[in-house]
Amino acid sequence: MSSSGASFDIKGCEVRFYGPHQAIAGRVTGVVRVIIEERFMGNLSRYHLDLKVKADVGSVSTPEVRRALLAHAAHQLNRLKSRHSDALPLAAE
Repeated sequence: MSSSGASFDIKGCEVRFYGPHQAIAGRVTGVVRVIIEERFMGNLSRYHLDLKVKADVGSVSTPEVRRALLAHAAHQLNRLKSRHSDALPLAAE
């Protein structure tokens, strides 16, 4: 994390629901709930974030659908975490 003492940790992840896309054959859409714990300026916050996810998997088993949806959620979280942990530029003095 950054040197300011901030942290952003993912504590849990679960597929809330999913189903076939209404217009695109072979696509599954759903929602993944993520529990996040964040420490910033000495304050600890714990909250959930519902991510809309999708996967183009065709006709596969339930565990493979869930794995694909969780993989899409992980990709979104990695992007979010990298933006969150970037150090802010310091002002010139």
